[in-house]
Amino acid sequence: MKHNNVIPNGHFRKHWQNYVRTWFNQPARKTRRRLARQKKAVKIFPRPTAGPLRPIVHGQTLKYNMKLRAGRGFSLEELKAAGIPKKLAPTIGIAVDHRRKNRSLESLQVNVQRLKTYKAKLVVFPRRAKKSKAGDSAPEELANATQVQGTLLPIVREQPSVELVKITEEMKSFNAYAKLRVERMNTRHVGARLKRAAEAEKEEKK
Repeated sequence: MKHNNVIPNGHFRKHWQNYVRTWFNQPARKTRRRLARQKKAVKIFPRPTAGPLRPIVHGQTLKYNMKLRAGRGFSLEELKAAGIPKKLAPTIGIAVDHRRKNRSLESLQVNVQRLKTYKAKLVVFPRRAKKSKAGDSAPEELANATQVQGTLLPIVREQPSVELVKITEEMKSFNAYAKLRVERMNTRHVGARLKRAAEAEKEEKK
């Protein structure tokens, strides 16, 4: 062994084949899940297949708070504004989260509108087929009821609109850096200038 080299210490007898786990049942599992979803849809007809309606909320932390996602449930304030009793809401497919608080008017209005849209499209079947109660839908609506597949009222993120402007000579000649430096200087000297102006005014009065 010549020169100042690393002493070879490779450990290659690990029998890695004994520790690799394979699974070949994934395609069959996919088929089984799909068939289970279809059976469940038939069983719960005409209820939606995707579970209860959920509110639109903003993600937590500074990194994700500009993104919209589905929340756990509607707040009591939102339900009250939409005119839906809190005990009735879970029975007609609306998720309720009594711990959630509304921090802004915008999110409150968005979720109230979401509840109203859902309520307008909702078809409520009577518990007993021959005996309908107040709040149940009309027979014509019951006959035309369809099952909603997928997400209830999916969250659509608005694409920001881009306005195209023709670049003028004034825009080309504008020096943003110089403007910022001047404004920065003006901000820094505002106190001294006010003091100087007050002293000059005092001198004039004398």
